[in-house]
Amino acid sequence: MDEGFLSGTPLFKDMDRKDVQDMLACLGSYTKTYEKGAFIFREGERTQSMGMVLSGSVHIETEDFWGNRSIISDIGPGGLFGEAYACLKDEPLMVNVQAVSRTKVLFLEMGKVIRICPRSCPCHSRLIDHLLMIMARKNLLLSHRILHTMPKTIRERLLAYLSYLSVRQEGNWVTTPFNRQQMADYLNVDRSALSAEIGRMQKEGLIEVEKNRFRIRGSCPNVGPTSKNA
Repeated sequence: MDEGFLSGTPLFKDMDRKDVQDMLACLGSYTKTYEKGAFIFREGERTQSMGMVLSGSVHIETEDFWGNRSIISDIGPGGLFGEAYACLKDEPLMVNVQAVSRTKVLFLEMGKVIRICPRSCPCHSRLIDHLLMIMARKNLLLSHRILHTMPKTIRERLLAYLSYLSVRQEGNWVTTPFNRQQMADYLNVDRSALSAEIGRMQKEGLIEVEKNRFRIRGSCPNVGPTSKNA
């Protein structure tokens, strides 16, 4: 186990190698490697452990009755998954977790994570604080996405998202971490339809576009409920 890598992750930050070693022994940890395409968790299953990606990456996906898949998020090295379900151990998963490439995962038993052992190690208290921060941030990101996909039209969704980025980045020029396909997935719209709408908005002078950078020009009408308070 690479304790040096773990000490640089959000969950184990500010811990030295000895602290990390002690925590791994205390938390019932184990590792498992998955080949590309393998399912780590499946919808309907229950889990008592959360996972941390050590190498490779995983997709959090939903699948409808007809087999259509939608990627909710991509988790890379150092990222956590399954923590909410592991806290609610009787709650069945509503998502699939699938390895995108050959992936190594560290599993931590949630019951041991959230309950401090009799030794009351200071590093265990810090780890719980870190986990709460991670879960709170994920909750905020999910709330943002819900707000950005509430508007009915593609234009309104895009402007709601760009308005949010404008506030966060404090300017009319904003940079999105997404390519077009990823942005379409995030906004839950068709990629071709999104590209066509971006083209129309450019012609109308509402936005300027340079790859993944956007400039919101002037006042944009009908941007939906999220942009008013962004």
